[in-house]
Amino acid sequence: MKFTKEMVDDYANKLLIGLTEEENKMVLDEFEIIEKNINIINNIEDINKIEPMTHALDDLEINLAEDICEDSVSIDDALRNAGQVEGREIEIPKVI
Repeated sequence: MKFTKEMVDDYANKLLIGLTEEENKMVLDEFEIIEKNINIINNIEDINKIEPMTHALDDLEINLAEDICEDSVSIDDALRNAGQVEGREIEIPKVI
């Protein structure tokens, strides 16, 4: 299925992103490039027999650090370093 100017305009209107004629042409040109690249891939002999990659590096090894449980800072110590405090909460300036 080939993308047409009318299809791009229809999708743009549905997405509420009105496109100029120049932008519409740019989108159509991009889809044409994508279609050419897909056709190149589809024309590779026995492409269906190739197993998909899970990662670009075959020897990828993920080393995760051990979780270490440590005591947290007490609420009183945390509030002692705060500027303005109301009860157990830190007051901060209102940001708009």
